[in-house]
Amino acid sequence: MVTNEQRRRQLAREKFERQQQRREAQRRKARNRNALIAAGLAVLIAAGGTAAATGALGGDDKKKDDKASADATPSELPTPSKGPDPCAKPAPGSPAKKTWKSEPEMTVDTSASYTMALKTTCGNIDLKLDAAKAPHTVNSLNFLAGQGYFDHTKCHRLTGEASGIYVLQCGDPEGTGGGGPGYTLAEENLKSDLLQEPKDEQLKQAKMKIYPAGTIAMAKTQQPHSTGSQFFLVYKDSPLQPDYTPVGTIGAEGRKTLDKIAGAGIQGGAPDGPPNATVVVDKATVTKS
Repeated sequence: MVTNEQRRRQLAREKFERQQQRREAQRRKARNRNALIAAGLAVLIAAGGTAAATGALGGDDKKKDDKASADATPSELPTPSKGPDPCAKPAPGSPAKKTWKSEPEMTVDTSASYTMALKTTCGNIDLKLDAAKAPHTVNSLNFLAGQGYFDHTKCHRLTGEASGIYVLQCGDPEGTGGGGPGYTLAEENLKSDLLQEPKDEQLKQAKMKIYPAGTIAMAKTQQPHSTGSQFFLVYKDSPLQPDYTPVGTIGAEGRKTLDKIAGAGIQGGAPDGPPNATVVVDKATVTKS
């Protein structure tokens, strides 16, 4: 028999998925509109790149703006409000917003260990990357960090209890969930030992996996081969379709920083939206050891 709590979680997940579908439709519409504008300015401006890979957790994906019910009208959506901000002011600078036409050349050593350090306004987040099981993803993160791509970028999306998943999403220079490096990657490591079987039968039937607290994974759209620069940091066990590349784990210091960010809540008390904490990555570095 389905309990009230199981039903509540199921409804929350269904609402979350509906929200992502609506957001993806809005992003496609915006991209089409921007493409028309860009075409009109093509004689004057040379531009390139593709929209970022961020979907259900694409922000996405990482990341969007329907914060109440999927069926609510714009006038019914909650007005974002800022609560206490536990974080420091960002370092001077702005995102570079660079793009590239293709995936960078493979340079990572799959037999070596790699770590990624995010120096944020809310504290340090230390990450251990798995180059052996997600080589293209780690190679991309290494390349982007080396280019300063993540520096001065906001972590634009936080999800919480009402959404049924618990993640902080980062990696978009646009700060909207629509940005990306101009190229996309195929998803990797989807049968990772990091992912756990859910105990809930409904989640099992839905072929969900548990992305456990302390996981870093990549955001994407609903389409395959759509991983970009955006990633999400799991601060509490979260049931998701196993479509998002698990690329590594979060260290103890990073877990404490995430807990502080999550504890500050989401703007407007929404289930999914910008965090109350002003989370900015002042500097991102990847180190081989």
